[in-house]
Amino acid sequence: MIRERLIGYIEQSIKQNWDIEALSNYREKGYSYKEIATRILKFHIFFREAGVKEGDKISLVGRNSASWCTVYLATVTYGAVIVPILPDFKPDDLMNLITHSDSSLLFADDKIFETLDQKKMPQINGVVSLDSFNLLTTGNKVLNAAWESVEEKYQQLYPELKPEHIKFSDITNDKLAVISYTGGTTGFSKGVMLSHNSLAANVRFAQKNMPLEPGDPLVSFLPLAHTYGCAFEFLFPFTYGCHITILTKTPSPQIILQAFKEIRPRLILSVPLVIEKIFKKQILPVISKPHMKILLGIPGINAILHKKIREKLETSFGGRFKEIVIGGAPFNAEAERFFRKIGLRFSVGYGMTECGPLISYTSWDTTQLGASGKAVDSLEVTIDSSDPQNELGEIILKGENVMLGYYKNEKATREIIDDKGWMHTGDLGVIDSEGNIYIKGRSKTMILGPSGKNIFPEEIEAVINNMDYVTESLVIMEENKLVGLIFPDFEMLKKNNISDDQIPELLETIRKGVNEKIPDYMQVSKFRLHPEEFAKTPKRSIRRFLYTKA
Repeated sequence: MIRERLIGYIEQSIKQNWDIEALSNYREKGYSYKEIATRILKFHIFFREAGVKEGDKISLVGRNSASWCTVYLATVTYGAVIVPILPDFKPDDLMNLITHSDSSLLFADDKIFETLDQKKMPQINGVVSLDSFNLLTTGNKVLNAAWESVEEKYQQLYPELKPEHIKFSDITNDKLAVISYTGGTTGFSKGVMLSHNSLAANVRFAQKNMPLEPGDPLVSFLPLAHTYGCAFEFLFPFTYGCHITILTKTPSPQIILQAFKEIRPRLILSVPLVIEKIFKKQILPVISKPHMKILLGIPGINAILHKKIREKLETSFGGRFKEIVIGGAPFNAEAERFFRKIGLRFSVGYGMTECGPLISYTSWDTTQLGASGKAVDSLEVTIDSSDPQNELGEIILKGENVMLGYYKNEKATREIIDDKGWMHTGDLGVIDSEGNIYIKGRSKTMILGPSGKNIFPEEIEAVINNMDYVTESLVIMEENKLVGLIFPDFEMLKKNNISDDQIPELLETIRKGVNEKIPDYMQVSKFRLHPEEFAKTPKRSIRRFLYTKA
């Protein structure tokens, strides 16, 4: 266990940043750290009067918002367990997860609550609106009385709230803080149990190593119900006294870039998808032109062009960021090489929900091309092979960040954490002599090629996805040959008057272009059109098993 506590970080930040803005929804008036503290304390009174005890579970289902963040903070600082659930799940899945978590209270957006049947969640004593903070259920007399007494009791306890009044739960680091679900359906859902220790270790590392200062503005657009967005767009900056502006609707890259221009954040957290779309739509068409290829090959001139492209990119991100941290999925290798070449300040990290989430990171000026940083100070990371530097093996780890296990699922816990305490990530990679981690792919998706070589379909898909007319792709093995499924860019097809009978010829052109860029043993034999977007998990990963033949 580490000495630092998440609740201690939150208390300290509120006291030190009392009057400055803490949380605001995009283009709305925000709330100061004092105002957030007021809301937290009122919720603590409600919890206490309603009979909520430390360790009780409270579900939280809604879009990203300042209210969402406030409920999260109120729950963990009370010592109860927060169960943040993605609002993207279908109603039946939401009810399954809420029930599975044994939550006694539910906070939800009004529109989401309207789709739920409370009779199917009998353990829920009450529901509170995230839109208005009104009680949505009135059947429980104790709960009603507790809710109605909050304002009066708050005035008795805090007639004039001051920083010295801020003292929350003394709950210890070994206790459960969060249950984070990695899937929706009952059969496949895994509730990752994260302790206060895991959250505190993530925050401590970020404070020591990521470039933020109190008062810095930050844009939050990643799903807060996921540990990546929650830890680094919310908890870490909040504990540092930053002003977090939250995009409340599922944002497109255009909306995100517009927010960056207005807010000019000091640190940018992103998933690869956003950065890769900018690369494909704005940069590739320019640098792929014949005259640009010639100019980029001339020493001196290429440096000038690289500088101009970098400055244009930096301006589109607000022009004031210290670093872009990319994580959550593999980063397109071609995009990474180009961004590194032009000197863009970015770093690629590595994490898992089961580590709350951080596993490895290094700053933009020390990170190595193709690497995902070095293990954080609270974890021991190695490769399960006889020669970790050269022989591919599973990435395994142990330490402070690692989850307590999967909620009510000892079998799944034993499958990922062995009897020596090593957590098996399912990712394959190597670690160099300096400790840099190079991830090659997922063990579950690896394909053994006809030549006996390991093929990681993600590497091929990254090349395919950079081709014109491709929105996304999936590479599978059929009859001992690699086949690519392509979901096309229908807008681009229409714009360039590509008819249906021209599609086969276009796919063959794409196939030849892809095969020119990859090794012989990874060659794709044919492409097939996939007429609709691939089914995805809430984390936006393609559900590969739906498209592979048993």
